[in-house]
Amino acid sequence: MADDATPSAHTKHGDLTLDQIGEQLPGMARLMVEVSDRYWILYYAAKGGNWQLARHELSELRKAFKLACIVRPKYLESLETFDAELLKPIDRAIKEKDFAVFEAAYQSATDDANAKHVELGYSYIDWRLPDTPPGHLRLDSGE
Repeated sequence: MADDATPSAHTKHGDLTLDQIGEQLPGMARLMVEVSDRYWILYYAAKGGNWQLARHELSELRKAFKLACIVRPKYLESLETFDAELLKPIDRAIKEKDFAVFEAAYQSATDDANAKHVELGYSYIDWRLPDTPPGHLRLDSGE
């Protein structure tokens, strides 16, 4: 329990110190599960012509990156570079609704991400697009 001089957050369940709150922030492993899922959905949404869902998943993936930059600042430069150089072409392809351009940009981003894993000492992380689309979402355009 925090004393009066220690900043704390008050919840209906009790008080939490800033250190306790900080310890609950997600690390890269937790964030990368979300990134991986969104990246998977993004591909199959674009392939199915559901460009609105693809745009949404890319936006949410970028939000996870922004959080990662805050909670793990040592990855800030890598994530910002990845966004600027590899996610922007994906974003443009989504806006243009051009799957061929999207697919090439997506593969380039995937290859770069796997190379970055090796560079950062995580060579055992080699991301692969699942052969099957996620079954829990409508991935076609609905038209």
